Amino acid sequence: MAELEHGPECDCGCCGEEEEELTITLEFDDGESVVATPLFVFDFEGTDYVALVPVDEESEDVYLYEYIEISDDEFEFADIEDDDVFDKVAAKFEELMEQYEESEGEE
Repeated sequence: MAELEHGPECDCGCCGEEEEELTITLEFDDGESVVATPLFVFDFEGTDYVALVPVDEESEDVYLYEYIEISDDEFEFADIEDDDVFDKVAAKFEELMEQYEESEGEE
């Protein structure tokens, strides 16, 4: 299974084709659902958050949730209820992605 602790800067080879990709079905209040995979977990102001991307490669959506690790193999996601907190977490995510893309361009 994929490890959620790895971030966009990870170059450990953990995401190779031989490894099974972790998928999660997100179910929304309107009855819709999306199958997504974790992109990475990141810390922001002492709280862990997870970025999830749809398995459907045509979608450019990213879903952000609070990541709560219960044990080594058990975790939960929680909605980010506060709009101000969500905006800050989204800005941090964008910053991390920009840093990753810049570092990829240097190689």
